[in-house]
Amino acid sequence: MIPYADALKLLLAQSRALEDEWCRSSDASSRFLAEPVHALRALPPFTNAAMDGYAFASEGNVLTAGSEYQVGGLIAAGAPPPANAEAKVWEITTGAALPAGLDCIVPLERVERLEAGRIRLREALIGGQNVRQRGSDVAIGTQVGAAGQRVDPALRMMLAALGVDRIKVRRKPRVALLSTGAELIANPSLPLGEGQIYAANAPYLEASLRAMGAEVIANTTLGDDAQTFAAQMREVAARVDVVVSTGAVSMGRHDFIPASLRAADARLLFHKVAIRPGKPLLAASLREGPLFIGLPGNPIAAAVGFRFFVVPVLRAMLGMPLETPLRVPLSESVRVAAGLRRFLKARLRYSPSSGIGLELLEGQESYRIGSLLQANAWAVLHEDTNELPAGTLVDALPRDAGGGWFID
Repeated sequence: MIPYADALKLLLAQSRALEDEWCRSSDASSRFLAEPVHALRALPPFTNAAMDGYAFASEGNVLTAGSEYQVGGLIAAGAPPPANAEAKVWEITTGAALPAGLDCIVPLERVERLEAGRIRLREALIGGQNVRQRGSDVAIGTQVGAAGQRVDPALRMMLAALGVDRIKVRRKPRVALLSTGAELIANPSLPLGEGQIYAANAPYLEASLRAMGAEVIANTTLGDDAQTFAAQMREVAARVDVVVSTGAVSMGRHDFIPASLRAADARLLFHKVAIRPGKPLLAASLREGPLFIGLPGNPIAAAVGFRFFVVPVLRAMLGMPLETPLRVPLSESVRVAAGLRRFLKARLRYSPSSGIGLELLEGQESYRIGSLLQANAWAVLHEDTNELPAGTLVDALPRDAGGGWFID
């Protein structure tokens, strides 16, 4: 039985960043950058008005309350600024380009409109106010996206604002899902027979894979027949980067996957990891090239195997770094037997009086999905853990593959 850190190291040694490809920014949502993106233009691209009002040339002087001015006209957003604008005061709309020589905006509510196109200041004003300077948000050459970064809505907004039309992204990892078990019914519209259950692992894994930006090439539910499994594995192996299976990896009569891998000339990386849940997990390198990761069949064991083995592999393929866990205090004491790395369903909570704490949830058994639904985090207890009093700092990672936190 191999320690978790050693097993992960073996997997990551087989995981290379995928090739890059060009993608239109408009189609890049949830893709991952293959190289840094730098601003080729400033943002804002020109100095402009931060609000509706009147543009003045203060030349560093205080504009005194009660002073009157003749308005030269209107400068609207999207229109070119007038020539020799600094000789006059101009009404201006939010976002309109501020002509050279004008250096402050007086808001509409601080101005009294008079007859014949004249205005009077209600308050004194200092030059430079209410102006957005060119490049004050993003200067030319600023890195706005890092290699391995997901194109989320904020980055998508930045790319659009900078006029970036095409970017290099990593190719989507191609993954095949193979679920084993004669008891599994994949179609929820069918009634359950005696001893049957609806397949839950495959929908969970497919949704999690898509959240990681992967392309699911196949999602097949199989029985407990080794020949059928071997044929299906051969069919998908040449088309994918990773094959993920569930079930049939332990030591029972129907746990045929280890033997099937040997018969297919796969190179076994490890079988059985010192973790709980998910100890029977195995990994191999298939002759055709892709990685094979065999997860146990119990739903939480499958979830842990995916989150702490498959996700790091996908991150490496997408050029992302390993995740950095939060160090969070336990809300209550816990006692476990040392020797295994434990992944426990947990809930990160915030209290105004005590700050952030990590609550270990009831129902840690590997068949219990209800507590997974309540969780927003995984608590990670290392192998040397025995008894931890309340307040002990432990590692915590987001529950879901996308890595986002949500906190009560």
